[in-house]
Amino acid sequence: MSTKKTESISSLLNDVARRAANYLDGLDARSVDVSPEAMRGLAAFDEALPDGPTDPAIVLAQLDKFGSPATVATAGPRFFGMVIGGTLPAALAANWLAGAWDQNAGLWVATPIGAKTEEVALRWLLDVLGLPASSGAAFVTGATMDKFTALAAARHAQLQRVGWDVESNGMFGAPPITVVVGEEAHPTLFRSLSLLGFGHQRVIRVPADDQGRIRVHSFPELSGPAIVCLQAGNVNTGAFDPVGEICAKAHKAGAWVHVDGAFGLWASAAPDRAHLTRGLAEADSWATDAHKWLNVPYDCGLAFVREPKSLQDALRLTAAYLPQGNLREPSQFTPELSRRARGVEVWAALRSLGRTGLAEMIERDCRHATRFAEGLRAAGYSILNDVVLNQVLVSFGSPEVTRRIVTAIQQDGTCWCGPTVWQGKTAMRISICSWATTDADVEKSLAAMLRVASHEIAR
Repeated sequence: MSTKKTESISSLLNDVARRAANYLDGLDARSVDVSPEAMRGLAAFDEALPDGPTDPAIVLAQLDKFGSPATVATAGPRFFGMVIGGTLPAALAANWLAGAWDQNAGLWVATPIGAKTEEVALRWLLDVLGLPASSGAAFVTGATMDKFTALAAARHAQLQRVGWDVESNGMFGAPPITVVVGEEAHPTLFRSLSLLGFGHQRVIRVPADDQGRIRVHSFPELSGPAIVCLQAGNVNTGAFDPVGEICAKAHKAGAWVHVDGAFGLWASAAPDRAHLTRGLAEADSWATDAHKWLNVPYDCGLAFVREPKSLQDALRLTAAYLPQGNLREPSQFTPELSRRARGVEVWAALRSLGRTGLAEMIERDCRHATRFAEGLRAAGYSILNDVVLNQVLVSFGSPEVTRRIVTAIQQDGTCWCGPTVWQGKTAMRISICSWATTDADVEKSLAAMLRVASHEIAR
């Protein structure tokens, strides 16, 4: 590369670093929600494709001027919606460096550093999450694909037991597989089941209790190929299914047990919360998201399978033009061949936090959730869930009043929480999973919630 080109790229990257730093520095002072003025500014992008090239510096300036204000401040300390974490400094920096490397993480020969950091990061994850050390694992995009990947392995193993090669013969004429889910299973589970050919109307739904946990006494008798899908951390309440008890029942019948632990699986890494995950390691597969509680950049999902061969057989890829050796080939564990090197930033996040730092981050967010619940309850509002993790459900009265207050809190801009409906009751959901949230952020947000709610109720 010529000196002139190198200088041009260096100048652009220095510019973007300055702009990104200014953006992050301003998060605390700006509204968490997008202002009406910023929304109007998006019209700047409604232009015809230019006939000729544009200076990259001009492109970046436009993106920053009109794009940065139109972001919801999910990277900041007071975004409590949809279980979206921020980004740890080490993970963000590693993401930038990996972007400059521009590695395709499918093959070891194409990216030794991508493959190595993925291998190490996955080994560390199995350790801190308390899963069997010999498990197979894969990096994917997020909650849909991590479940899809793990359940593809489950489908393979269950049909192989009865002599059916689903990868070769497909689902047409295959022996039926019974799929059991909880009544409060997450919507992405049903999407994954549909993509795998199971359909979301054919599943057996087991009743749940008032926290969303499967009722063990209602669990069906199983025979033949079967997959049981459980939850570690209900998306509304944070509650955990009784995984150990159900594993004992399911495994007696030869069924596969999958655990959806999109954010709840991380409780295993925190000593004071690990009791919630008791029995979880007895399952056959697990799914979680690193872009949630590990606070790495989007997107980053994780699928773990107790028996690596089931994962590899379900996703096997052969092509004469792809050189593969005896080392762990990432492409043999995921649905994708071409993908970015997610392992780099996960390695960086874990390396920077260490075991105690990860545990403290999780415990801190759980303490924040408890503080929100205590403050809102003391003000006379109804907390609808047992606050065991990082989720809080609060009702401000009637559905209409609650929805109005949620909208007003978002418009106030101090913090951002979303609406939900939990077992027929309209509520505001507070989800805390950012490394950046401090006690001061919680108190500031709580004061804003109480102020806005009081004003709206008095109207």
